[in-house]
Amino acid sequence: MAKERPPKGLKGWAQGRSLWILQFCTGCGAVELPPVMTSRYDMERFGITPMATPRQADLLLITGYLTVKTLKRVIRSYEQMGEPKYVIGFGSCTVNGGMYWDSYNTIKRLDLYLPVDLYIAGCMPRPEAIIEAFNRLIEGIKQGKFNGWIRYKENLRWYKRNQAMIMDIRKWSIDKKLAEEVWREVQEERRKIFEQATVPHVYEYAERISEVG
Repeated sequence: MAKERPPKGLKGWAQGRSLWILQFCTGCGAVELPPVMTSRYDMERFGITPMATPRQADLLLITGYLTVKTLKRVIRSYEQMGEPKYVIGFGSCTVNGGMYWDSYNTIKRLDLYLPVDLYIAGCMPRPEAIIEAFNRLIEGIKQGKFNGWIRYKENLRWYKRNQAMIMDIRKWSIDKKLAEEVWREVQEERRKIFEQATVPHVYEYAERISEVG
């Protein structure tokens, strides 16, 4: 069987000049994309237009940080797209977690789970940077440089292992003895609070409140 290759030449030119994008709005980076659609920048002059479903799209644009829960939906959307297909990581959050780099629930590197063809750095990227990235993607497609979907299939086991490691949420093992000790401490603290708030104290506080008016 012949090895699959990315389109180039006339086919690559046609593919690059007719990119339909699926925008996955996962963070504040999505705010900078609508200006690119206005008359000042007009991304549709490059043949780029948004689509409603993954099955119609060629380009997955991930605009913002990803959580573990969101990553599942992004992977599902990517796998529903037809081939050839491309991925752009939009903003610093997709590169290294951005301003959420120290969060336990933030995906730090998107390229460990999906084959990213291009990154657009910035928090948030300017429309000029987005247009520049689109131009680079178009030129790269014409020359047959981008082959993310091929890499994904050839290294599927590696990607799936990484995806499973981050999304395999198992039940925590609970130490029953420790849980009982904590529960007793909570009950003791509650008892102390109730003892302090006896009935005479409640009446006293009520009288003070009524005096204040």
